[in-house]
Amino acid sequence: MSAPQLSPPNTGRDDGAVILTERRASKAGSRDQLPVHQGDVTPTSPIDGGEEGSGVRQQMKRKPALVRIKSAGESGRSGFHPLRFFRIAFRSSSTVSCAVNVLWPVVPAAIAVRYALPDNHLAIFILAYIAMVPCANLVGFAGQELARKVPHVLGVLTETTIGSVVEIVLFMVLITRPESSSVDYIQVIKAAILGSVLATMLLCLGLCFIAGGFTRHEQTFNEAVSEAGSGLLLTAGFGLAVPTVFEHSLTNSTLSAEVLEKKSIDISRITAILLIIAYLVFVFFQARTHHGIYDNIFEGDEEKDRDREKDLGKPKLTLTECVIALAVSVTLVAIIAIALVDQIHFMVEERHISDAFVGLILVPLVEKAAEHLTAVDEAYDDQMNFALAHVLGATLQTALFNGPLVVIVGWGLGRPMGLNFEVFDLAVLLLAILTVGNFLRDQKSNYLEGFLCVIVYIAVAVAAAYYPNPESPHAEGVPESASPAGH
Repeated sequence: MSAPQLSPPNTGRDDGAVILTERRASKAGSRDQLPVHQGDVTPTSPIDGGEEGSGVRQQMKRKPALVRIKSAGESGRSGFHPLRFFRIAFRSSSTVSCAVNVLWPVVPAAIAVRYALPDNHLAIFILAYIAMVPCANLVGFAGQELARKVPHVLGVLTETTIGSVVEIVLFMVLITRPESSSVDYIQVIKAAILGSVLATMLLCLGLCFIAGGFTRHEQTFNEAVSEAGSGLLLTAGFGLAVPTVFEHSLTNSTLSAEVLEKKSIDISRITAILLIIAYLVFVFFQARTHHGIYDNIFEGDEEKDRDREKDLGKPKLTLTECVIALAVSVTLVAIIAIALVDQIHFMVEERHISDAFVGLILVPLVEKAAEHLTAVDEAYDDQMNFALAHVLGATLQTALFNGPLVVIVGWGLGRPMGLNFEVFDLAVLLLAILTVGNFLRDQKSNYLEGFLCVIVYIAVAVAAAYYPNPESPHAEGVPESASPAGH
């Protein structure tokens, strides 16, 4: 009997992917194999008299899955059409995302105020902070449109990676800022790394559970998504904890503060390389060796989408328009990020906002806006596997790639950027990982669990607002009044 060939759920068109399930009989009995995504296949020659499974493989010739655009992402057009481009981009992917586009007039206003009124630091900070939201939303939408055109697993990875562009740009701008006596930009980056993880893992996940629980008793998701994510979260938490535990366990030792800090930085750099390797292995696992499992899961989620027919009928961006949207939005994000980061010094010094609150709460909220909107919309449409993949994927990208990447860049720039965090930040991170892991254990969610996640995040934000600034090594000779935290 030849191996059965199962097609993806009927979308009315070929999506360029075929799921093959093989059953092999052996002397000891039969054994089922997990579905493996084989990409596009075309018949080449008849099956010759070998084993059934090998006959199927001889009959099928694999074609790269990226050669053809999925029907769900086809626009029916090519090139760049300005009017259609602006109309599609403004409508965005959801009602909430469309509402965010109303903020686009703030973008030129923020740029103009930065150069016309350079001494009005509060106005520049507020306008730049608001302007970052529509820019990040366009990055997310362009990534989402691009992700429609490729297979499901690669699409999720593409969307998550593009969504992290805002975060990477902010980290790179922060690490290149000159040292200041009133604000430690490296400390802001460290807080932003953990704050980004907390914002996605607690706030975004909580909002997803609440949005999905509005009209449903509970939602379910696949263990393949939740267990892999939970395990990697624990691994990331352990890796981020090693330099901090090392430094604080030797605080009272015979080592001088300078030697101890140097050792902690060296450990951080080695750990950063290891975490990046772990992330690349995770991507390979998800996109290459086990992508058939994830494809099945995501295709099932697509069938549950109550807005599926509406989404398929929406006008879509062409590949050229996706690239143009990404280029424009990333450029604007870089400009706004520079304006925003340049005002942190004045917000800390004049407005008495702590480094911890800026890095742990303010920066992550704006840099993750697009990813949060996408995940919440998917949860509302009962696509919890997609939503969870975006939440856990964005969290893991920050912890295993973006954070370690800024450590490596700081190494190249000669900056003492490490993974030796404040004990408060690290303790909150580890507790949050345990809390979320417990909620994901039963593969079910409801609005109560989401509400509890949001409450925990608000508690962290309150503590961060009251957390004093650490003593800056560059603050020697600075009067006490210059310290906003009142040490």
